[in-house]
Amino acid sequence: MEARCLINGRLIDPRRGLDGLGGVWLEEGRIKAVFAGPAPAAIPAGVPRIDLGGRWLVPGLIDIHVHLREPGDEHKETIASGALAAAAGGFTAVACMPNTRPVNDCEAVTALIMARAQGAATRIYPVGAISRGSDGESLAPFGEMRRGGAVAVSDDGRPVGNSQLMRRALEYAGNHDLLVISHPEESSLSHHGAMNEGALATRLGLRGIPRVAEEIMVYRDLALAEYTGRPIHIAHVSTREAVDLIRRAKARGGRVTAETAPHYFTLTEEAVGDYDTRAKMNPPLRTADDLAAIRQGLADGTLDAIATDHAPHSALEKEVEFDLAANGIIGLETSVPLTLALVREGVISPARMIELLAANPARILGVSGGTLQEEAPADLTVIDPELSFTYQAETVVSKSRNSPFLGWDLQGRAVLTILAGRATFEAPGQTLWR
Repeated sequence: MEARCLINGRLIDPRRGLDGLGGVWLEEGRIKAVFAGPAPAAIPAGVPRIDLGGRWLVPGLIDIHVHLREPGDEHKETIASGALAAAAGGFTAVACMPNTRPVNDCEAVTALIMARAQGAATRIYPVGAISRGSDGESLAPFGEMRRGGAVAVSDDGRPVGNSQLMRRALEYAGNHDLLVISHPEESSLSHHGAMNEGALATRLGLRGIPRVAEEIMVYRDLALAEYTGRPIHIAHVSTREAVDLIRRAKARGGRVTAETAPHYFTLTEEAVGDYDTRAKMNPPLRTADDLAAIRQGLADGTLDAIATDHAPHSALEKEVEFDLAANGIIGLETSVPLTLALVREGVISPARMIELLAANPARILGVSGGTLQEEAPADLTVIDPELSFTYQAETVVSKSRNSPFLGWDLQGRAVLTILAGRATFEAPGQTLWR
């Protein structure tokens, strides 16, 4: 594999405290050296130099929460197409949720996912199911899934309603070095809801999902994690009280991490507009007050990661009545520009952005990456924070198009994604990799 030297980039690596001009020398798919300032004389003259012109050079981004739909729903997304969409968004690794068909609840399915991920444009980390079939009745075989390659367990898409089962999941997952990821939803409260409960839902004639449906389960799972002494990760946080519950648990020393998604700090329930199913998701878009709390949680460290919850659906599932439409939006290709908006507004710093999108996801999942480390695989992302583009359906890399951000003028994007020293994506109009 040809060596290359990326120079004149803004190195941002919060783990190593780096934020300044420098570069990275790549050789044989690994990071040979990380340097501040100009390229050192030790780099052979024949190694091609790629001048980044001040663009950000950061550890490869990691998405802790995506849905790749394979096996079973390949018309929406495949492992290969989802990995390409991830690379287009600047991600070098993703963790894929188990709500496939069949559910990833055994070593055979986990191993199938790992086999099909060979040669993909990103690293794929499977998340196994907590319960068999994600039906909430009995634990899935954690040890088997771990042997197959799983890094965590979750019934994401469905809550674990049985508290005793969730307790046992926390206890047994720790024995197999697996993280438990909570889908916080009290289904008896959210049942048949289509959007956030409130005046707008009433005016639209839609059944609402109350915020307490999320908050009750966040409280329960934090309590169980504290009782068992095991770590827990709270997925797709969307309400003010959920943020406050996590903040208080951390203050008590709880072993809790949490994520939110770009749509929860960018959009409110008003995005539903005239029954736009592209804005239908679970948990639903909330109020401006909740959005402000999510932003504050990202700024003060209460929320540890930004995950896309990339949930591709075809027109068959979305171009129907709002009540009947599937929940979820694609997000891999818009995460970076939407998060950069927080940087421009002064909500978070560039270093905090990379912490949320790379360093912390690697730490939470217990996987490699998240930092620019010599001799580590050369997984890198180059971001141009100034580059403007219009997000259009015809340029979407994912197989699905269900995004409320279609037609938006966005600023900033990943322009080059490098996996193990190999370019897996270069933005249109860019000629950096040569």
